[in-house]
Amino acid sequence: MATTTVHLVRHGEVHNPDGVLYGRIPGYRLSDRGQAMARRVAEHLSGKGRDVVAVVASPLQRAQETATPTAEAFDLTLATDHRLIEAGNHFEGTTIGKNPGQLANPKYWRYLWNPLSPSWGESYADQVTRMRAAVDDARRAYEGHEVVLVSHQLPVWVTRRSYEGGPLAHDPRRRQCALASMTSLRFDGEAFVGLHYTEPAADLLAGADPVPGA
Repeated sequence: MATTTVHLVRHGEVHNPDGVLYGRIPGYRLSDRGQAMARRVAEHLSGKGRDVVAVVASPLQRAQETATPTAEAFDLTLATDHRLIEAGNHFEGTTIGKNPGQLANPKYWRYLWNPLSPSWGESYADQVTRMRAAVDDARRAYEGHEVVLVSHQLPVWVTRRSYEGGPLAHDPRRRQCALASMTSLRFDGEAFVGLHYTEPAADLLAGADPVPGA
């Protein structure tokens, strides 16, 4: 059976001085540090003799900018897959991530009734469905090789949880999905056989934007 590796990469740090929970809002670019993180991912992959034959990214600017150095390093045309997009979130455009005390405002209460779903945005189950469909398509299309899919923290994390067989509901503070990190899924044929987590830009994380929703 052919061994295929699908690397789920979270984008780098975003330029977001106002601490907005930007979600799917267009136009949020990488910061200078985020650009360095993107280059670090490309260096990590290309410097290890990897067999990367495709690079695919979420349509959002921060994911496209993170994916570009890796695509260039392997002389590949960057592809886009809308299924890799950030999770939908009713708090998008607010600064609740930076100032959670705003949740005391009654106008937000209708979104808080079920944190296990979660009720404030796209369900964890729906994120897993679309993400795993993208992973499966990549695995089939590039069987026996490596492919890089650049996405966002929450979709990557719940997808990992689904492969590991853990509950999708979780404490966001316990996510192992740092900026510019790689969650590498390995398959023998169609069978998932394990994953490996790495942080190519670990030394750049100190002081990086901690606001969730990326």
